[in-house]
Amino acid sequence: MTPEAHVGDGMETAVAMTGEPVDPIVAMIRDGQHRDALSACAKAHGPILGRLCMALLGSQADADEATQETLLRAHRGMGSYRAEGSVKAWLCGIARHVCAHTLETRRKQRELLEVVPASEAEHDQFAIRRRSRAIREGLAKLKPTEREALVLRYVADLSHREIALACNLDEPTARKRISRALARLRSVMPEQEIE
Repeated sequence: MTPEAHVGDGMETAVAMTGEPVDPIVAMIRDGQHRDALSACAKAHGPILGRLCMALLGSQADADEATQETLLRAHRGMGSYRAEGSVKAWLCGIARHVCAHTLETRRKQRELLEVVPASEAEHDQFAIRRRSRAIREGLAKLKPTEREALVLRYVADLSHREIALACNLDEPTARKRISRALARLRSVMPEQEIE
């Protein structure tokens, strides 16, 4: 008996014999359609990977490069993909390693340029940029493992279970790491920037 296929959102969703839906990307990987799977990964998860890399690296150019490298590594690794967690968690785990490598080799973060607003209409954007900078500076003061945990949770929007899978931890350890990282972030950020 073969899995049934249902069409929805422009992609076929396979349904396993257990009745559980199978991620269409996982189905493509299992069928050896790695190019199609890579294209689907870029379309479905590219924006999340870009935001994750941006949060970890602090530079749009570095984030774009890291996102591309993540997708290339994922493509190369599809032959050994075991589908132990979600595709998103798998990709975020790869992105985390790519960003760690980038930070290690360059050994310094680049700061984004901030433009002083020319009018009061731009005041809100300036406040958002200032708060974003304070958060980036606060994150830079954390241990890399703490920073990664927060970014995976709040930027990549991974569940505690997915973070555990991406970081090779058990779920209770991932929860503790996020909790400690939040407490540490609050202690190093200016009080007026935390809301």
